[in-house]
Amino acid sequence: MTPVPSVWFRLPPGFHDIASDDRDSLDGVAEALASPDAQEELSRLMDGLDELEGHGVVHTAIGLHPEEPTGVATSLFSLTIRPAAQTNPRLTVARAALGIARSPLWINSTRKFIELESGLPCSLVAGIITLPGVEHQLFQARIATAHPDGLHLLVLDLTSASAQYADAYTEILEAVAHTIRFSDPNPNPATAKGTSRISEVLL
Repeated sequence: MTPVPSVWFRLPPGFHDIASDDRDSLDGVAEALASPDAQEELSRLMDGLDELEGHGVVHTAIGLHPEEPTGVATSLFSLTIRPAAQTNPRLTVARAALGIARSPLWINSTRKFIELESGLPCSLVAGIITLPGVEHQLFQARIATAHPDGLHLLVLDLTSASAQYADAYTEILEAVAHTIRFSDPNPNPATAKGTSRISEVLL
């Protein structure tokens, strides 16, 4: 097992980092939103966090965006870092993208390659999926890219029951991929914080 490398990235406004020990805080947020749908979705998302930790997931965040007239659109972001099967990053990403695209969960999907400033290979698959035991369809976008060390694969996921915002969620995940860095972009905590290059997406 190789050590998990450090990765930096930015999420847009509306996303909040969460871990399995944040359940009480999120329950309070759900109650404050006074939305039974949001409470149910938050509870379901929290139930799955413990399971994610056993699959190489190193970071999770929940997206909460206002939805007219009084609702809230929720989504779950996750970053997974896995050991690469071999050291060719293009082959690693191509195999991962093929595996994602071949999943039987997809009802329909779009697929494309993304050009990153780093030059690292990057693929996107996005569309509608169905999950066993879940009666309604979900939107999911998945991005696979490589770490420059050639030893790790990064997979970014964004999943939501609000499939009507598929285009916006796809744009969000693609924008996050463009912010990925492999060295601390702000090594001096005393310096002023920069602003995110991702514009706020109002759903």
